[in-house]
Amino acid sequence: MGRALRADAERSVRAILEAAERVLAQDAGASMEQIAEAAGLTRITVHRRFANRQALLEALAVSAKQQLLDAIEDARPASAPALVALYRVTANVLRVKSSWRYTLSHAATHTSAAAALWAEIDAHTVELLLRAQGEGLITPDADLEWTRQVYYALLSEALDKPGADQDPNAQDPDVLAQLVIDTMLHGAGPRG
Repeated sequence: MGRALRADAERSVRAILEAAERVLAQDAGASMEQIAEAAGLTRITVHRRFANRQALLEALAVSAKQQLLDAIEDARPASAPALVALYRVTANVLRVKSSWRYTLSHAATHTSAAAALWAEIDAHTVELLLRAQGEGLITPDADLEWTRQVYYALLSEALDKPGADQDPNAQDPDVLAQLVIDTMLHGAGPRG
């Protein structure tokens, strides 16, 4: 019986977090009551899971960052050539980022859990960039910390690509991954 309650509680938390993402994306000042309504739950249930709005925002940040980390690890970046791994990681991360745009683009109080997840994401990214550098995809003298920052910026910009609302394929994570990797590795210059 405790197991069913646990699964039920997990479903409630997931429904609250997903509803919060949708509602806050539309209205950053939305109330806990509005989030509860969107989740199909009572306000009491939401407050039982999250004592206040700040606790909900912190849980959103942790959940989104955990999903990013899972997306990176699901791509199995260590088991493929660096270029293949970069594409896999990029497409997976873009899928997560497109689902959690509000949470991942708004600064929230970083709990130690969120900060630890972000540090792990950064470490995985730099490790992959180091492999790419070792395989000759990135110049030997490139500043990998700067490259990581540029990569993150490209990921964010890809989701806001002009004209994307007119072309349904423009938001395809695989198409965007190709654009991000090509831009990161080749810039706007000719390939050669």
